[in-house]
Amino acid sequence: MKKQLKLITAIFIGLLIANFSFGQVTSDYDKNVDFTKYKTYKFEGWEKDSDKILNDFDKTRILEAFKNELSSRGLNKAENDEDADVGITLFLVVDDKTSTSAYTTYNGGMGYGAGRWGWGMGMGSSTTTYSEDDYKEGTMVVDFYDIESKELVWQGVMQTVVQEKPEKREKTIPKKVAKLMKAYPVKPIK
Repeated sequence: MKKQLKLITAIFIGLLIANFSFGQVTSDYDKNVDFTKYKTYKFEGWEKDSDKILNDFDKTRILEAFKNELSSRGLNKAENDEDADVGITLFLVVDDKTSTSAYTTYNGGMGYGAGRWGWGMGMGSSTTTYSEDDYKEGTMVVDFYDIESKELVWQGVMQTVVQEKPEKREKTIPKKVAKLMKAYPVKPIK
């Protein structure tokens, strides 16, 4: 029974960690806008120089991932900025976080009882182990502005655990951008 409980607990914790580490996405958009009319975009930069926390490799990974996602939705980078239908800005912040988990082991005691409802006496003990893990949580905000009206038409926000190893970021950045872009009103062209 104890082995089953430990296995179920481990699976549950693993699913929570896997789900959390992949990212949480929220978005909002102007319901009156026909997003299929947008065919070209321009990148208007990083808000508040938030790209300063990134190395050049990660900047390229992020911009390439967005380029691929936008291209799959029929949006291409404008040849010159004057021809763009939509402007895109990015904002990034990374915070240091700590997660705390506790695991309690119960050791039942001996007892005795009588009758249907029982009465008894016994001794048992439990041991609780705490652990803390430090990690970095990143929040990325992408804003789409209609060039003509200068109005915000779509905003996507993703919060996710930042991978420390570059080889993991190389794989996870495109996946996370794809997950963020799933919230965009135009789905990929097949």
